Amino acid sequence: MADVDVAPTFGAELKDGFKPANTWVAHGISWLDEIQQFYRERSAIEKEYAAKLNALAKKYFEKKNKKSAPLSVGDTPAMTPGSLESASLTTWSTQLTTLESRADEHDRYGNNLLSQVAEPLKFLGTRFEELRKRHADYAGKLEHERDSQYADLRKTKAKYDAACQEVESKRKKSESSFDKAKAQSAYQQQILDMNNVKNTYLIAINVTNKQKERYYHDYVPEVMDSLQDLAEFRTMKLNGLWTVASQLEAAMLESSNGLMQKLATEISRNQPHLDSMMYIRHNLGAFHEPPDKVFEPSPVWHDDDLMIVDESAKIYLRNVLSKSKAHLGDLRREVDKKRREVEGIKRVKQRIREGTEKKDEVLVVTQIFALQEDLHAVDRRRVTAEVETSTITSAVGDVTLGAKNHNFKAQTFKIPTNCDLCGERIWGLSAKGFDCRDCGYTCHNKCEMKVPADCPGEQTKDERKKLKAERQEAANSLLKPTASSPTVATDSPTLTRSNTMNSLSSGYAHSARRSITGGPTSPIDEVPPEPSTPRPAAPASTVSSTTARKRVMAPPPAAYISELPGSAPNGSGSSDQQKGKMLYTFEASGDGEVSVVEGREVTMLEPDDGTGWVKVRAGYKEGIVPASYVDWAPPSPMVAQNTGASARPESTYSNSGSSIGTAGPKKKGPAVAPKRGAKKLKYVEALYEYTAQSDAEHSMTEGERFVLIKDDPGDGWAEVEKGGATKSVPASYVQAPLAAAAEDIVLRDISQVPQKHVTQQKGSETEREGYRGPPRAADPAAMFYAEHVTSVRLVKRNQSQRERRKSKLDDIAAWRRSRERSSIG
Repeated sequence: MADVDVAPTFGAELKDGFKPANTWVAHGISWLDEIQQFYRERSAIEKEYAAKLNALAKKYFEKKNKKSAPLSVGDTPAMTPGSLESASLTTWSTQLTTLESRADEHDRYGNNLLSQVAEPLKFLGTRFEELRKRHADYAGKLEHERDSQYADLRKTKAKYDAACQEVESKRKKSESSFDKAKAQSAYQQQILDMNNVKNTYLIAINVTNKQKERYYHDYVPEVMDSLQDLAEFRTMKLNGLWTVASQLEAAMLESSNGLMQKLATEISRNQPHLDSMMYIRHNLGAFHEPPDKVFEPSPVWHDDDLMIVDESAKIYLRNVLSKSKAHLGDLRREVDKKRREVEGIKRVKQRIREGTEKKDEVLVVTQIFALQEDLHAVDRRRVTAEVETSTITSAVGDVTLGAKNHNFKAQTFKIPTNCDLCGERIWGLSAKGFDCRDCGYTCHNKCEMKVPADCPGEQTKDERKKLKAERQEAANSLLKPTASSPTVATDSPTLTRSNTMNSLSSGYAHSARRSITGGPTSPIDEVPPEPSTPRPAAPASTVSSTTARKRVMAPPPAAYISELPGSAPNGSGSSDQQKGKMLYTFEASGDGEVSVVEGREVTMLEPDDGTGWVKVRAGYKEGIVPASYVDWAPPSPMVAQNTGASARPESTYSNSGSSIGTAGPKKKGPAVAPKRGAKKLKYVEALYEYTAQSDAEHSMTEGERFVLIKDDPGDGWAEVEKGGATKSVPASYVQAPLAAAAEDIVLRDISQVPQKHVTQQKGSETEREGYRGPPRAADPAAMFYAEHVTSVRLVKRNQSQRERRKSKLDDIAAWRRSRERSSIG
């Protein structure tokens, strides 16, 4: 065998082939057990002289031949070795050949074999196996970290998709919202949040790619080099024990001295790296590094892979950059320190192998491995901080220069306090937040990264109060619904989106207009009237020539949606809504409730239906409160609507936490009636027939109804319940009843129709829907809308269902016409 000047390493040559290399090393370590068994058996057989020795040699020749390939090149070599054997196997063959020529052995030699060869082999085999398992566990940890990084990226991608979906939802809500300014403000705020999530997603992509690169080029090669070193260390120790065994035989059997010298020569030629070289040459294969992760746009929000660099995004990026830069220096110093520790212990190991230092090398290798694990953990954090810093600075530069960061301290606010950024309360479930030690700025945990770096420094108590008032006023101004024009704010990003309204939503606009004008009852025959004034152009549809990005967004809802009957021009709702004032303070304790302080003005949205609760609007919040807690003012007379901006001054309120200390004792309100009814279920109906492909799916027939448990998260499947079993169905095969709201009004109005006008049917829709409570007043617009939407929806149902619904609608229409004629007469 020729000497090799520079021995190749597993990490440089085999890249990510840890599992087969680990198996190969395991074979070598388990082979030590066979060798020690050999010496133990030989010690017992030595007393049986030549016959037994010849049988033993033959037996282990056969064992060697069976394991020649796995021990030489592993279980799955890229190239078969043929008749070639590794250097260790060749040396082992020489030992067996020497054994066949020796027939005279002594009992003392057998005892020496037990004490000086077999027991050390057992001890070394156990310790080597422990080291090998630590290598395997560490490699598994690295793989788990890589997969966790991928999983975190997928979660970030899911959050980005959810944010995009929320933007789309806000956009759709703004189309039908009466409060245009508030809806548009919520829509713009959601876009800003989506941009922040997108930036986080892009940062996560870069971090994942960098960690992936380190995994395949640094982490795994280092583990494989260490595994190779363990295998070579095992070979070196094995050579030493073989030498001891041969020396015992040479000293005891002078007649066999020549054979033993030859065996010792063969052992000395078995250099530790020769087995590794043979394994490398027979296991070389093509290595394909996985491609880098790239930005994947949301299926509902078509976007590019560029960082968002508007002012709101810069605030978020500046805060992320500040945190990353603050930790980067410490991480680099810690990495250098731990790397020096690893290099120092490696030099100790080298001195042990050279014989200049007497220490337990296995213990030293264990220490090296522990230090390398610590170094890896710190280095991963350093890489993450460096990638975050470089990603942000390459997009917007070093935005931390000149920034006056707040000296935040984590707080749990036991006294209700308002967030200086969003104006919301920091209390209850969201009591955790931050407080600036210098200027007193308070914010939620979720708002920390959105706070501008404009700390004025240490302030006196009076200055803090003044700043608090100014910040609260600025935060409250963002929450007030403003009577603004339908145009989009000029500082918002320029976005465009094609009209995605379908024919059904257009049908709603027809039916709503028909209910007011008394026009034709068929939305197909009706021609929409031309608006008396030209519609304002949507500025969001114009793309600036200075930007290189194009994004898609719907124009402002006020630009193309006509106002519904009774809505004010500024989107504030009907002018005849009843006003009231809270007699007592009410704290929300359940879903759908809203907290309102004593003396606050509220607007009735839905009257008390007999449950003791009424739905109100307080500022920009909506929810239910006890009816006994509100003092309602008499309704004001109807006045002509002003087509311009509302002349009524906007009602303002203060939610500053500074008033808490001066407020008097709260008046305790009367007992609250319990809310009636359970959680309302959402139903879907099957559009087509479907046969389940597995036990996890439901079979469906056309028109079959299910309870919707979980909507389509993006994979094309929805979870529904039928017969107490929750399973999946194709999301495109089901659809929520479009006329659910209208059907509810229709079925409730049936109770008011004289029985002579109603066709009695067994198992009516009213019974199946579980109707409870007094009937509501019929709404003509909703009545005609129900007629149109129901007629469209029933096309996909069977003929009997269409006839039954048509009969109900005709009976109600006839009853209403007769009631109108009687009232006119």
